[in-house]
Amino acid sequence: MKTDLPAGSDDSAAAVRRIVQLYQELAPDRLSELEACYAPDAYFKDPFNEVRGVPAIRRIFEHMFTALQAPRFVITQQIVQDHRAFLEWEFRFRLRRWKPDVEQCIKGASFLSFDEQGRVSHHRDYWDAAEELYAKLPLLGVLMRWLRRKLATS
Repeated sequence: MKTDLPAGSDDSAAAVRRIVQLYQELAPDRLSELEACYAPDAYFKDPFNEVRGVPAIRRIFEHMFTALQAPRFVITQQIVQDHRAFLEWEFRFRLRRWKPDVEQCIKGASFLSFDEQGRVSHHRDYWDAAEELYAKLPLLGVLMRWLRRKLATS
């Protein structure tokens, strides 16, 4: 994992280490640890959710563990500057009902801002739902690939 840490970023680096460890070791029985890493009124947004507050963020992860088999995050790179961080990651999982023996992988990135206590106050995930998820699903995937071919420049 590549890390770029500018001089004077010790507090932010420690906060990033905590959140990276939490995500890479995330499990249903560790969701209570979100409270130590996120500010009480933290903002979270991804392609499907936009919520505020640790209880709402926790519900997103509870749903993830219910809907998917063996979900896990692999942080591949991190850049830390002041009270902000940018993490590149791979989200690996298996679908419960469709090809449960095939591991799926979504590549994305997270932009994080930290408060004065080193807790995440803003978390924004960036990933392409059309390419990384919809195109891999039966029926919908056929439509997405057809649309991509039609819209692509030749």
